[in-house]
This record gives sequence, structure tokens and C-alpha cells, in this order.
Amino acid sequence: MIQFRNLTLARGARELVAGASLQIHAGWRVGLTGANGSGKSSLFALLRGELAPERGDCELPAAWRIASVSQETPALDIPAIEYVLDGDGELRALERALAAAEAAHAGEKIAELHAQLDHIGGYSARARAASLLSGLGFADGEFERPVREFSGGWRMRLNLAQALVARADLLLLDEPTNHLDLDAVVWLEQWLAGYRGTLLVVSHDRDFLDGCVTHIAHIQAAKLTLYTGNYSAFEDARAAQLAMQQATHDKQARVIAHMESFIARFRAKATKARQAQSRLKALARMERIAAAHVDAPFEFTIPRPERAPDTLIRLEHANVAYDRRSVLHNVELALAPGTRIGLLGPNGAGKSTLVRMLAGELPPDSGRRSEGRGLAIGYFAQHQLEQLRPGESPLQHLLRLEPQTREQELRDYLGGFDFRGAMADSAVAPFSGGEKSRLALALLVRRRPNLLLLDEPTNHLDLEMRQALTAALAEYEGSLVLVSHDRALLRTVCDDFLLVCDGAVTPFDGSVEDYIAWLAARRAAQTATSDRAPAQDKAARREARASAAAERQQKLAARRPLLKEAERLEKQLAQWQQEKQGIDARLADPAFYASPDPAQLRELTARQAELAQAVDEAESRWLALHDELEALGHP
Repeated sequence: MIQFRNLTLARGARELVAGASLQIHAGWRVGLTGANGSGKSSLFALLRGELAPERGDCELPAAWRIASVSQETPALDIPAIEYVLDGDGELRALERALAAAEAAHAGEKIAELHAQLDHIGGYSARARAASLLSGLGFADGEFERPVREFSGGWRMRLNLAQALVARADLLLLDEPTNHLDLDAVVWLEQWLAGYRGTLLVVSHDRDFLDGCVTHIAHIQAAKLTLYTGNYSAFEDARAAQLAMQQATHDKQARVIAHMESFIARFRAKATKARQAQSRLKALARMERIAAAHVDAPFEFTIPRPERAPDTLIRLEHANVAYDRRSVLHNVELALAPGTRIGLLGPNGAGKSTLVRMLAGELPPDSGRRSEGRGLAIGYFAQHQLEQLRPGESPLQHLLRLEPQTREQELRDYLGGFDFRGAMADSAVAPFSGGEKSRLALALLVRRRPNLLLLDEPTNHLDLEMRQALTAALAEYEGSLVLVSHDRALLRTVCDDFLLVCDGAVTPFDGSVEDYIAWLAARRAAQTATSDRAPAQDKAARREARASAAAERQQKLAARRPLLKEAERLEKQLAQWQQEKQGIDARLADPAFYASPDPAQLRELTARQAELAQAVDEAESRWLALHDELEALGHP
């Protein structure tokens, strides 16, 4: 086990962890959380033996093998799969020893080394490495490509695969999802959930932590506290603690009131049953998790945009190709005001390409892109962080945008993004990736865009900032198109999804969970296809299509009466609510009691109560109907 005894960890004069005493048992999978700069990476350095404690002890078994992700990848000429296998030091040592024994014709030693290779699974190591590469998004044809040919993000995936192949007793992963897209994140989550060693992982993806950890170790105010359960269980426990503090309780009440106001506004506008149900659930989730984040340093809203054109952007027969390979073809897409779209699709399918085309950064090779008059785009992508001026402060960046605005107003705005005091006046150059992302988002939304195009906006952002961004985007009154591997963000802010796959852009009629199931089915189908003869494959596809068509018909038949009843209830509710509002207004009017009519008063009061009961029953039935529709799934 790992044991901390009265541990104090410091960087310079600043204490990061003080007086920590806890145990992490073998086989536990622990999520390490805390604000940026709280000491998570320093704790990893301590476990790797790179940092000594200020006071106290950190003990772990001397025989444990520790693996972590390297932050640098040299431009090597060796194939990617060989680079990954280098992560298994014991395997490589045995291979070198075997080569030496074979050169010396030492038969007994050769036999002994082969037995050791078999014991550690050395003969299946290449297959394990190939499986890891495939799960992390590498195509089969890329396994033999030299490492130097891959871009920085893909090299980080190679480093991750190298750490996973190591068969370590202790695996340390620091933000492993930052360079992954959604399908790779889901695969990694499932892989780690079955990991047999001890895992410590730093991540700001709540769904990822929920899916793969058994405990949470949280750092706050130099205290390291261990909680049993996944991240949601930690939030519940932490919310209960915070609710005991009066100041926190008051702020939480304001946040919840804000959420309830948004729910009321959304329900009044909801027209589609699926969207209404998914948003209500998303907001219920937001309200539940908000209690654990009420003391976050971030508090901002996205300014209401100027009036938007009737059609923001239209793509007609748009095609994009790279190196004569079609990436997107015949894309037909029109973005209307109020559109809130999440882009889903396998790795490399063209999601970022579509966003760049919408932003006007990448003109289509053929076809047409047009935009409405008055369109104001706010485009966020990781490469845009390079456009920040390293020598200027956050305040100077804002003053460039609004030289006439009072400095104090700009400082107050930056404070909502946790750029306070001296930090608002500090040069951007030494900022972390998360701090630069926060500044880029602050500058972006300050321009009051009526269309946000966001490509992985949560990379490098901690959980508190992600929560604040999610809440701000949920209340944003403009339109947005979002690419993200953060499932909580996708669920909360997107009304509809588009599937980018095999060069096409098509509507995806389902939830994030439906997409994950689609990914699993697609992966299984691809695996099965490689093992089947073409004739068998063709027959299976025909059978699957016929079965799917029959299932769709059954679902349609079952859903139709439920949808009709739901539509009837919505109309009836609107009438009853309008009538009740009129009665409420009359009974609240002092003039009504100037010359009271007892009979009329009794009649109105009785009707008011009758309407209230009818509305309550109808709303309950409406929710029950949508639960039934959700259980049936989408045809």
C-alpha cells in the first residue's frame, strides 16, 4: 500500500499539502482532484521519487514498478508499436538477454529466458500494444509509422500507450484525456476500470472519473482528504460538508435560484419532447452538482448577443479533401438562431474540419459557404491560444478590445475568470495551459458573439472552471456548435447532435449515451467484419438491416399514441395555465375587493384550486409519458 504519515509537501515557501495521513491500498483506483496549482503534479513527483517531503513520510513497497506518461516524445525513427513496447522495461530486458544467450548458443539460458517471457505474457505483448494503439485511435496502417511522423497530440497518445503497456504496480496518469477525443476517452475509461494494479489519475472529466475510480483524494487549502466512491459520491459528500457553512449555504441558494429561473424559461419554450426531457434532466444534474462547487472562484455569464440573422451560416454541397482524400463530402447544413448542436463522430472523421469550415478558416474545395448579415462568430480552438500576446497581461488584452471601457469594469470581468489582483496585470507567457484557455474564453465571450464555435473548450480546464463554463453555456442565448470529449458538457448544453462519419454529416437522433452505444456497436462490427468472409458479411448486414427496420416499426407503433397524448397535454396545459394566470391576477388585484361579490369570490377561488390540481396532474402525466418514451428509445 501507499502510506502518508503526517506528510507536508511544499514548493519553495508555499505549502501544498500539510499534515496528511492516509493509506491507499493495492488495487485501489484513486482520482486526485483539486484546483490548478493545488499540488497534484507535485504529489505525483513525490511518488516517483523526484521530490522529497518537507516533513513526514511517504512509504510505498520498494518492489513496486511505477509507470507514468512522459511529457516529451523525441522524434525517433522507430515504428510506433516498438516505441510503445519500450514502456515494458522487463520485456525489453528479457529480449536483450535472450538475444545475447542465442548469440552465445547458451541452450539452458535460452530455455530459462523463454519460460520467463511466457510468464510475463511476452509472446502476446505485441498484440497488447496493437490493441492499445487501436483503442487510442491509431489506424492499423499507422502501427509501423516512425514516431517522428506523428504530430504533438498523437505523440502524447503514444506516450500514454507506452505507460499502459508497462504492467506497472502503480500507474500515475496526469490529465490522460486532454489529447483524446470522445471515443478514445470512453475506451480508456473502460480499460482503466479493469486495471488490476493501483491507479492514481488526475482528471477534470467528471464522467471519466465516475467510470474508472473507486476513491477520490481531494486537495483543498493544503489538506488532502480521501473519500470512498467515485466522483459523484465525492460531490455528494463534499456538498453535505459545505452546506454546514452559512456563507456557503447562502451562495448555494442564489445559485439554485438561478438554475430554477433557467428551468422555468426553458420549459416555457420547449417544443420537442426529447429535447425538453434531456434538458430538464441535464439541469437537474447541474443543480445537484452545483452544491459541491459553490465556493468556486469562477462566476461569469456570457453577455446576451446582438440580434442574429435568420440563417447564421449555410453550407451547400460543401466538400473538403486532404491529400486527395475526401474528408467531408456533399455537406448540407443551415444554422438557424437558437441552434445548439454537438458534433459526434469517430476519431479523425472530420469534426474539427467541419468547425473550421463553419468558422471560415477553411474554405470548401467545392460547394458554397454563405453567412447571414450581422453574423458574429466566436471561435475557440486550441491552436488559437498561440494568438495570445505573451508579453501582455489579461487586462492589456481586454483594453485592446475595449479601450474606452473603465478599467475597474474590465478587472471585475476578469475576476469572474479568476484573474484577480496581480494576476490580471501579469504577463501571459508563464501561464499554464488552463489559464491561457480561460483567458481565451474570456476574450471570446466579451465580444458578444451570436454564434459560438467551440472545439474542445475544456482541455486544460479544471473541474471548477468546467462547471462554470457549463452553467454559462446553458444560459447563453445565442447559437453554438460544440466538439467535446466532456460528456457532461455535451449533455447539458446541446439540444441536437450531428454525426460526422465516413465523410458525411447527418442528424443523430439520440443522446450521448446512445452515441457511446453506437460506437461500441461500430467497433464490434469492425472487429467481426475482419473475421468474416465477404459473403457472410453481406448476409449479416442484410439481416441486421431487416431486424433494425422491424424494430423501428415496432417502436414507432408504440411511441405514436404516447406522442399524441403528450401533444394534447401540452396544449391543454397551456390553456389551463393561461386561465389560471388570469384568475390569479384578478384575485391579487385590490380593486376586486372594493365591492366584493361573495358568490363570485367563491367561484373564482374554487376554479383556481381546480385548475391548480389539473395542472399538477397533467404535468405529472406529461413527465410519466416522457419517461415511457425514453424507455422505448428512439426508432
